[in-house]
Amino acid sequence: MARPFASLLWKIAALVGTACCVVALVIGVLVHRATYERSIAEGEARVLGELADASQRRPGAADAVITSPHELPRTLRERVRKADGRAQTWYDTRVEHVPWMWAAQESEGRWTGVRVHMDLDWLSRKALDRHMTYAAIAALAIVLPLSALVTELLVRRLRRVAATARRITDGELDARTGGPGRSRDEIADISVAVDHMAGSLERRLRSEQRFTADVAHELRTPLMGLVTSAELLPGSEATDLVRDRVRVLRTLVEELLEVSKLDAGAEQAEPVTVPLGELVEDSVRRTGLTVRVSAAGAGTVRTDPRRLDRILANLVGNAHRHGRAPVTVAVDGATVVVRDHGPGFPAELLAHGPQRFRTGAAERGQGHGLGLTIALGQAQVIQARLEFANPPDGGATATLRLPPG
Repeated sequence: MARPFASLLWKIAALVGTACCVVALVIGVLVHRATYERSIAEGEARVLGELADASQRRPGAADAVITSPHELPRTLRERVRKADGRAQTWYDTRVEHVPWMWAAQESEGRWTGVRVHMDLDWLSRKALDRHMTYAAIAALAIVLPLSALVTELLVRRLRRVAATARRITDGELDARTGGPGRSRDEIADISVAVDHMAGSLERRLRSEQRFTADVAHELRTPLMGLVTSAELLPGSEATDLVRDRVRVLRTLVEELLEVSKLDAGAEQAEPVTVPLGELVEDSVRRTGLTVRVSAAGAGTVRTDPRRLDRILANLVGNAHRHGRAPVTVAVDGATVVVRDHGPGFPAELLAHGPQRFRTGAAERGQGHGLGLTIALGQAQVIQARLEFANPPDGGATATLRLPPG
């Protein structure tokens, strides 16, 4: 399950929020700059008009006219001296909340200067900036929830596709996303592709299951004749060899039939409440193999004894066939652990689970690879969990976790 802040919903919401902030910032800067330049241009035009009017009047005719250069800002005086008689302006913001636009000119040693208030323009720009900020916040308050809502609808469809894929992985071959519906976007294409993949996979697996079942059934009749014929042979070393190979072949056919039933979902559990310790000891004893059983902490479980016996027989047989002694079975509560002290399970089995007709590493011995497959299938029938691991101190463990009684 994805972490909340790593989900697609949060990523898209963050992306939309960032994009909105960037757009609002760029537009705000551009509008602020354009408004500022227009305000300055209007202020300069106004103050230059005032300066022209003042230059045509007699000295001292207007109180607002400045004739002493010492009353002008130093920056403006320097500009005027370098201007060769041309009028110069300067926007003075040194006094907070009282901005001024100055204009001055020197002609034949006579200075003329004027100034006009820019407070209204300055307040207008401040108000514009404030309103743009409020508008950006309001837009974010509207756009973010809408984008989150739209994204949630898309993410919900993706979750449905992912859930369908997980169901198919868990063995529900008939699971489907429900089709694209009315949408015709990329998610709809993914849904259609997953449905087509699931259908193709189901057809192939069903065909494989039918083939396995058909082969097992077709072999069963001639095999029974072969078993009968082998029993009628006169006793000899060759006869013993033939009978041993016939027993192996019979076991293989029976396992193939069992695998085909498990694949088809035809097996149904018949649970009863039983003491787990006694059931495990009886199952291990029937295998005829040397196994140390520890059931002091065993509890009571509700399970199918026949299927549990089948699981334990396969696990113990696999431990003897592919591992090394001592083989132990420990029961604790509703958990059964079968352990050997051989080379351990191959990495492929630990990563992907048991595969039929694949025994893994050569050092694990020879076989058909069906024992653990059957054990895993029967565990699923009784709603138990079968886990495989290699302990740090060597060997291999198969842990069966049963539902408590």
